[in-house]
Formats: sequence, structure tokens, C-alpha cells
Amino acid sequence: ECETEINAQGPAIDKDALDALFLKLDVIKNGDTLVLAGSVPSSLPSDIYESILKRLSGRGVSFVVDATGKLLENTLQFKPFLIKPNIDELCEVLNVKINTEEELIAAAKRLQEKGAQNVLVSLGGDGAVLLADDGKIYKKPACKGTPVNTVGCGDSMLAGFLAGYKKGAEYALSLGVAAGGATAFKPWLANKEDIVNLL
Repeated sequence: ECETEINAQGPAIDKDALDALFLKLDVIKNGDTLVLAGSVPSSLPSDIYESILKRLSGRGVSFVVDATGKLLENTLQFKPFLIKPNIDELCEVLNVKINTEEELIAAAKRLQEKGAQNVLVSLGGDGAVLLADDGKIYKKPACKGTPVNTVGCGDSMLAGFLAGYKKGAEYALSLGVAAGGATAFKPWLANKEDIVNLL
């Protein structure tokens, strides 16, 4: 069996819609978390993520970035609370090849040195590795099961991690891996019961 993934270009976003977005973003306050994920539609400025983070910088907002290449790299100056590259995105943003766990951790540390507080690297069927803001490294293997649909697994992992973070980095990683796995084993997004069963 194989899976076909189709990525569309995205909608055209006009200036009025962009202005409305910034007005909505202005209500974000101290203690809130903002997740910026995915690619940027071609109708928007390529530095839109930077503009958003610059606008909200200094308000006590936690930034989470799940993006690729320059889009990710250019947000590191704003010290995001968390970034979530997969192994290929990690190689791309640093222009390196990663063949060992030591090379993976060294690459994650480079992104931490550039500004990321926590670096969560998703490894697909091999689970995930977290380089936490205190320098500790956590590893979690993938959950056992038969993948049905991997679309949304990374987003589910990120949501699970954020939901579990108040209980500590290690628990957050476990919940994130369970959430990602639970979605992989379903034809659509997993629900709470699916995730708890895997956890």
C-alpha cells in the first residue's frame, strides 16, 4: 500500500484579510501561545511569520513554529518556545546530512543556539527526540500500530506536546508521540480516547 499526499497552493489572501488577521493577533496577551505552522500562500509576503512575531514580541506570548527552510530559520531570532522540524526539515534548514543520533542532536543544538528554546524533532516511524530548554535530551519510540493515514500526524504530535507541557517535557513528549501515532492509525484525526489508549 502507498499513500498519496496532495499539497495545494493555498488561497489568495488580500490586504483587507491580512489587516483583519493582525487585528485578531493584537488580542493575544501574556501567557498565550501562538502556533505558526505550514507554508505561506504566495499572495502573502514571504516574511509574514517574522512580521507576526515582531508585532507580538515582548508581550509574554509563547511562539511555536512548525515550518521549513528560511521560513523557520528567520523566526529563530524571536526565541520561539518550540520548533518542530522533522528529520528532513532539520537537514534542509542547516544544509547537513544526518545519519546518526549524535548528528541529529548536534543539529538540534545548532538550532537552539540560533534561538529556539525547545527543539522537537519528529522521526516518523522512529518516534521523536526532544532537546529541551534545560539541555536535557528526551527520546520516545513510535507507538505500535498499523499506519492508515499520516496526514496530520505532525500537527497532532505538536498539539499533544503542548497539551502535556505543564506536566513537564518528558510527559509532553510522550503525549505528543501518542497523539501523532493515534492519528496515524486512524483514517482521520484521532480523538482523546484514541490518544489515551496509546499513552
